[in-house]
Amino acid sequence: MSAALKATDRGGVAILGTGLAGLGHAGGRTEQEIIAQAAHRAVAASGLRMADIDGIVTSSLTSPWWVMRMSEYLGIRPRFSDSTMFGGSSFIADVRIAAMAIEAGECDNVLICYGSNPRSIPSSSRVNAMRAELDPQPYEHPYKPFNPVTSYALAAARHMHEFGTTRTQLAEVAVAARQWAQRNPDAFMRDPLTVDDVINAKMVSDPLTVRDCCLVTDGAGAFVVTRADRARGLHAKPVYVLGVGHAHWHRQISCMDDLTRTPAIDSGRKAFAQAGLTPADIDVVELYDAFTINPILFLEDLGFCAKGEGGAFISGGRIAPGGDFPMNTNGGGLSCTHPGMYSIFLVIEAVSQLRGEAGERQVSKVETALVHGNGGVLSSQATAILASSQ
Repeated sequence: MSAALKATDRGGVAILGTGLAGLGHAGGRTEQEIIAQAAHRAVAASGLRMADIDGIVTSSLTSPWWVMRMSEYLGIRPRFSDSTMFGGSSFIADVRIAAMAIEAGECDNVLICYGSNPRSIPSSSRVNAMRAELDPQPYEHPYKPFNPVTSYALAAARHMHEFGTTRTQLAEVAVAARQWAQRNPDAFMRDPLTVDDVINAKMVSDPLTVRDCCLVTDGAGAFVVTRADRARGLHAKPVYVLGVGHAHWHRQISCMDDLTRTPAIDSGRKAFAQAGLTPADIDVVELYDAFTINPILFLEDLGFCAKGEGGAFISGGRIAPGGDFPMNTNGGGLSCTHPGMYSIFLVIEAVSQLRGEAGERQVSKVETALVHGNGGVLSSQATAILASSQ
């Protein structure tokens, strides 16, 4: 390891290859099979062999033994492994875990991977429902909320009440995501979508309709993290991790101090401080959009606009293709893919943009990208700032 740069320093680790598999409908393939396909693609694209992978970080919504199962399935006997579960934010928080493991000398090349198939094999959704029954939230469970949608509807309603955020502004988040998805051949939903379509869709939990809610798809993703000082020798375009932050303040929505302020305030502050950058320095933003209120909250909490201004900030096509604030350029969880947890796809899309490999949806002159993951009910927040150079 370079004596001048630790793995946990700004730019101390880099992302090499990425891989996707089974997006949309996996056609009966198991979770392990689609993850393995994505993992092999990521490792091959990294200039490595699977035998070179000596660290693995993964987690699952359905199995507490997942890291052991995937290591066995991939033929890896890791020097380092971790399966810490932070919900949908996990795979951005995992970048920090990988950097710490590399710095400690526990491993050199870390595979971060995830996949699920709740669309083609609904039994995985039944497992999640059963686990929710076994781990009830004591202040909410007696009232039988339709979670997670009910929790996010509460946040949306509060933001609308407190700041005047409009129903149209929420819908614009979904419309912009769909416009990006129409440029992405991997996206699951590519049909035209209007603001009226969103507002008049089937109500799920007021004020959120079905088009305000993320997809339920299959899909797997993977990427490889290694030391920055060896990345250039392996890949022509390594993507450097300039900063990572992670924070969680609560587990259940009823224990949030303020429904309009999330731990992204802390995770973003940490990531920007490590990177030595500000929101004005970011070229493209990839935010976890499980529901249309999420990006509005996160843009505020990450410092792209003041609290209460998120609705106006995204209005008028600003975040859509051709707008001056490109966001969720693959179509997001609202239109591209969402197999239970989504943040790994944020990283993969940001890497594609930074390498100029995003095809029709490519944003010009991308040198920096922010990815932000959300887990639980606005509970766990993880932010990373990536760049094409150190």
